[in-house]
Amino acid sequence: MNQVAFIQQGLTRRYRAEKRFKTYGLAAIVCGITFLVFLLGTTFFNGYTALLQTYISVDITIQESDFDGDLSPESLSKGNYLGIIKRSLRETFPEVTKRKEKAELYRLVSSGAQYDLREKIVENPELIGNTTTFWLLADDEVDVYMKGRIDPSVPEKNRRLKDRSITWIEQLKEQERIEKNFNILFFTNGDSREPEQAGILGAVMGSVFTILVTMLLAFPIGVSAAIYLQEFAKKNRFTDLIEVNINNLAAVPSIIFGLLGLAVFLNFFHMPRSIPLVGGMVLALMTLPTIIISSRAALGAVPPSIREAALGVGASPVQTVLHHVLPLAMPGMLTGTIIGLAQALGETAPLLVIGMVAFIVDIPGSPMDPGTALPVQIYLWADSPERAFVERTSAAIMVLLLFLVAVNGLIVLLRKKFERRW
Repeated sequence: MNQVAFIQQGLTRRYRAEKRFKTYGLAAIVCGITFLVFLLGTTFFNGYTALLQTYISVDITIQESDFDGDLSPESLSKGNYLGIIKRSLRETFPEVTKRKEKAELYRLVSSGAQYDLREKIVENPELIGNTTTFWLLADDEVDVYMKGRIDPSVPEKNRRLKDRSITWIEQLKEQERIEKNFNILFFTNGDSREPEQAGILGAVMGSVFTILVTMLLAFPIGVSAAIYLQEFAKKNRFTDLIEVNINNLAAVPSIIFGLLGLAVFLNFFHMPRSIPLVGGMVLALMTLPTIIISSRAALGAVPPSIREAALGVGASPVQTVLHHVLPLAMPGMLTGTIIGLAQALGETAPLLVIGMVAFIVDIPGSPMDPGTALPVQIYLWADSPERAFVERTSAAIMVLLLFLVAVNGLIVLLRKKFERRW
């Protein structure tokens, strides 16, 4: 009886320990999901407003005297559009007469509005001589106020938007001359020092070219190295040394690869700075160990019977690997590629070292054009003092996450396509 009670007591303790272990595991999962929801929710809450942009309606009279010479496209492109906008703002608020007040009034409209107006006049010269209502891009401080991120009850000295500007904005709201529209510029423009004109297209194209170069270099080289080490290389001190170094490289900080790229690609080969080609090459070096390790594991997971059967029917060792082993190991290799590319897509430090932190407005058209990447663009915007860049930083993070999901989804589809059951 004492022995039965002792056994029962031991079973009870074991069941309690298992229950506690399950509880701890469930608590860890709930905690992780909670932090993930909090992170994504905070990012979305701060970034969704970047999808809207404030515009101000202004009645503008374009006169022939605003242009020098004839009304040719060249003459129209050189017109004083900033002066035209300032004149129209003064006509909209005739009570503004002092020089300081006028300067403050002009700041309601973005400095880039003159270029939008120029484009519309060049495309439609028949607007000259008429009074037309134009929706002009508002300044970033006006945009932030319209989105409720500036508290007018805060003392004037503690905010950049002054009381007079708030009064003018409220007048425009009463006249229905100010509204928020979809911010198409965020998806079609490159970087800008003015938040209301800044976009992510340049960074997106830079990331696309960089990841494309990374994939084209890292995947074939990594798979080839894994096949040689796993299937053909003899086990000796040299191959052991290679394996140890590959495993160690997988744990090397990413900035070390940036320094390597700086020393080799830029200083030795004198390649241009801040181009996606160099960025892709550096990230390929960083991704190679991950792809090699996962590819070797995938090759090792293929049953030996596959190799024996292929060799038994007369296939050569190369044919055995390429025609039988590699197709079965491909899903595991693509899994390692997903992990490596996901790491490369979010890397910032190596790209900063090789100069992809430069302020670049133009959209890159090829891997050889100057460009930046989405993580670097996020870093630059997060370091900017303007409050309007906060929402654009969060919106860029959302785009980066979507970009990551899209790349991973593409590789998952490829993995499903190559997946075979045996």
